[in-house]
Amino acid sequence: MGDLSKEKVSIIISKGSLDGIYPGLIMANGARMEGMQANLFFTFFGLDAVTKKTMDHIKVATVGNPGMHIPTLVGMLPGMSGLATHMMRKQMEQLDIPTIPEFIQMIHDAGAGFYGCKASVDMFKLSKDDFCPQIESIITVGEFYEKAAGGHIIFT
Repeated sequence: MGDLSKEKVSIIISKGSLDGIYPGLIMANGARMEGMQANLFFTFFGLDAVTKKTMDHIKVATVGNPGMHIPTLVGMLPGMSGLATHMMRKQMEQLDIPTIPEFIQMIHDAGAGFYGCKASVDMFKLSKDDFCPQIESIITVGEFYEKAAGGHIIFT
């Protein structure tokens, strides 16, 4: 693979659930710890991870999530998403995994770039003010590709 300090990864976070957001954050953190350049591009419901109003209220997706190993009818029951979220957060706390806002701050402090998708921001009628301060700018897909050029792109 060569010298990791010269490599770059750009991670697209498109899902707004704990199980959709954490993999991208973990990969970005790992890249920075290995000396790689890392960019995070938040699009569609992945914007919830960096939106001030929602970033503290991300839940586990219990419906349509085969990894939960529960029937869809059970996953749809009132309170199931809250219960699964509580259990997962408790386990993550025991493993010293930071909350989403803490993780975002930590990865940003390590030098990763954070960007919102202009098309999604416009579609959801959001503005730069709606996002946490770590979002450097709202960019188009073309601008994302410019930032990602020469590196790996990972879609979570």
